[in-house]
Amino acid sequence: MTRASLGASSRPSSRAAELSAAVDAVRRLIRGLRLAEQRTRAATGMSAAQLFVLAQLRDTGDLSLTELADRTLTDRTSASAVVERLVRDGWVRSERDARDRRRTVVRITSTGRRRLATAPEPPTVQLIAALRRLEPAQRRGLTRHLVALLRAMGLADAPATMLFEERGSRPRRTRA
Repeated sequence: MTRASLGASSRPSSRAAELSAAVDAVRRLIRGLRLAEQRTRAATGMSAAQLFVLAQLRDTGDLSLTELADRTLTDRTSASAVVERLVRDGWVRSERDARDRRRTVVRITSTGRRRLATAPEPPTVQLIAALRRLEPAQRRGLTRHLVALLRAMGLADAPATMLFEERGSRPRRTRA
């Protein structure tokens, strides 16, 4: 790495070490999350996003799509895409609320509950738990710096879909 590629610095080797440590940290994070997703898929036959939604429904009961999106820290469109596949595969039901016919509720089925009983913890749960363990100032700083990184990469306006939610990228698996 040349001095020009590192930017103006009186200590190129420390700058290179800093960049290397940052890239290594991102690699470790992505690798850890990807491995957790692979374990999830191997153990359950469903995506980590589907497992995360199922866990939220188990923990809270019936939710509207808007409530489910809030609970999963994502947007309604992402939550809806995951719910569609969960309904198709019989893990959840989506139906009109008996008390308010304008509202659709999503509820986990007994099949979904049984699947969760033996499933590993979804990677998103692990990530959220780790973020919660950070001090508030650390979390704010991390958020600020991640947003700055996304801007520098031209990704700040990219959709922020549910973690490991790639619509249609995987073949449909049958329930066990």
